[in-house]
Amino acid sequence: MAAADTEEIRATSYVGFDSITQQIEHKLLKRGFQFNVIVVGQTGLGKSTMINTIFASHLIDSKGRLGSDEPVRQTTEIQTESHVITENGVRLRLNIVDTPGYGDQINNENCWDPIVKYIKDQHSAYLRKELTAVRDRYIQDTRIHCCLFFINPTGHSLRPIDIIVMKKLSEVVNVVPVIAKSDSLTLDERDAFKQRIRAELMYHNIVLYPFDTDENDPEELRLNEDIRNMIPFAVVGSERNVIIEGKPVRGRKNRWGVINIEDERHCEFVYLRNFLTRTHLQDLIETTAQIHYEAFRSKQLLALKENAKEQRPAA
Repeated sequence: MAAADTEEIRATSYVGFDSITQQIEHKLLKRGFQFNVIVVGQTGLGKSTMINTIFASHLIDSKGRLGSDEPVRQTTEIQTESHVITENGVRLRLNIVDTPGYGDQINNENCWDPIVKYIKDQHSAYLRKELTAVRDRYIQDTRIHCCLFFINPTGHSLRPIDIIVMKKLSEVVNVVPVIAKSDSLTLDERDAFKQRIRAELMYHNIVLYPFDTDENDPEELRLNEDIRNMIPFAVVGSERNVIIEGKPVRGRKNRWGVINIEDERHCEFVYLRNFLTRTHLQDLIETTAQIHYEAFRSKQLLALKENAKEQRPAA
């Protein structure tokens, strides 16, 4: 009999197996959670500041100017920062992978290769541990769960290299595009820019996270559709407090006034934060394992099988 046809029976008295959810929660809370995010974009778009803003913690130092007369400092190689953040008894081990600003050189040919290679290397390391005869009880997971892709707020369109890099990355990782420093655009400019970007993504057949599956219920499908209609998120990052109506809020002052980054009328930071941490954090982790890693794993195992056939001596 197929599982779908199995008759559902209600117990005549309390058994207690409904407590399994609490048992799972207890084990998971003891073990903690792991989330790995990589940031990609041009130099000077505030990638470090945005990560610190999302997680309300100073996790990575900004590469911005130390003084107004100094050049922007650059990340010259892929760097990883690891931190454990605690919130209401939940421990989150956060790995942040900072990448060199791509597209900054005169010759940008294949500038995305080191980033794609790094992501695939994490899949490869996990696969090697998974295939060992004596495996660790819990394999350390360095697979990248989310790629925050920072877009320059030009107000015009994506650069050709942005399209190429986003397409390459979307094949191996969950890509979430954001318009950095969006307060440099008016609201009308911002909306027009977002529409042009969505049209370009559709034209170039770039499929970004979130993905719908058969397991999604109607509410999850609706939420995913709302997210797709909002992408790319137009955001502003800040670790500083400013005073608005006598209250300290995270924001930025400029010559036109004050930007409250948590005010939905000013930018879409709150939507991005909620998406990454409050509604889709677990799904980002599961999608990495079930889609991106599984595709990599299948390809590698098929290649091993073919190599074994070729090396087998003829009968």
